[in-house]
Amino acid sequence: MQDYRQYKPTDFISDDSFRAWVLENSEEETAFWEQWMLLNPDKRADILESKGILLSIYKAFDHVSDAEVSLELEKLNAQLDESEAQHKVVRWPWNKIFYAAASVLLILGVFWLNKGRESSLQIEKSIALAQGSSLKWITKENTTDHQMTVNLEDGSTIVLQKNSKILYPEKFEKEQRKVILIGEAFFEVAKNPSRPFFVFADKLVTKVLGTSFLIQANGNDKTVKVVVKTGKVSVFENTESNLDEHTNHKKLEGLVLTPNQQVVFDETDKRMIRSLVDSPNLLKVPIQNQVFEFTNVPISEVFKVLEKAYGVNIVYDADVMKNCYLTASLDDEPLFEKLNLICKTLDAKYEQVDAQIVIYSNGCY
Repeated sequence: MQDYRQYKPTDFISDDSFRAWVLENSEEETAFWEQWMLLNPDKRADILESKGILLSIYKAFDHVSDAEVSLELEKLNAQLDESEAQHKVVRWPWNKIFYAAASVLLILGVFWLNKGRESSLQIEKSIALAQGSSLKWITKENTTDHQMTVNLEDGSTIVLQKNSKILYPEKFEKEQRKVILIGEAFFEVAKNPSRPFFVFADKLVTKVLGTSFLIQANGNDKTVKVVVKTGKVSVFENTESNLDEHTNHKKLEGLVLTPNQQVVFDETDKRMIRSLVDSPNLLKVPIQNQVFEFTNVPISEVFKVLEKAYGVNIVYDADVMKNCYLTASLDDEPLFEKLNLICKTLDAKYEQVDAQIVIYSNGCY
């Protein structure tokens, strides 16, 4: 297997698999290189540079004959031999016509000579290469108009949305569970603290020990969204340093999300914005914590009930609001409507700040 992490742009554009992806749009090779870039984000710039060079030169030299290719090959080899004999470092003039006419003609010549030959790399082997293991990987793509349910060998379940794709190993590694998502899916992850579960989705990695959550990674809008339903997850940008830091231990670090929280990662400015979901749901808590009938109840107790019921953090000045009491029936109202009614009754205001509810009040008299 090729060690692609050691490759330079000149190596990529002379590789059979890479050329099949760029020039033939091979389904298998496209899947491989998309996943390889996700798992090796520090090499993404080299990949895209190589792809751009190959496409540009292919268009410029679309009608070059095999004889011309062979001639350029001989010239290039002679120059390389001469350079090595003189013990000089060759510095390629990337923006020069000579390099385009010599180096890339060689690459295209090799490609044309092999054109029509099926790639021998299977997607399972390709992803195993990217993962640095011998795991057999499976690809499931939802091309229907309905949701697709995918069951994993560890007991986890994935609900794949339309036009989305998931890649996962037939059997997970002993220490970690890794999958790759392109598109949108809901995950119900079997709890196993000793084997963290990782979802690679575009520029974001989500790490969980056992929980349920939604991920939207539709590459066209350059954002990735993670929404937590139960449990906790941590999210971090898919960079080499973050992968080294967060994948080698079992703790949840990075930006941690709890139920009814979400994060949106903007690829353009590399920012993660955490907030509450649009309509927070009641958590599975004891029934006594889901009763919202209040009669002259201190506002501090009201806020405690809401915090336990929805898993949110409500920030307020307890000293300023110590004389505030609430009498209200809020059973049938969603969380934000409950807060609107409370604030209207107490002449207060609220806003969301980093997935917290902040109450502003002048107190009660």
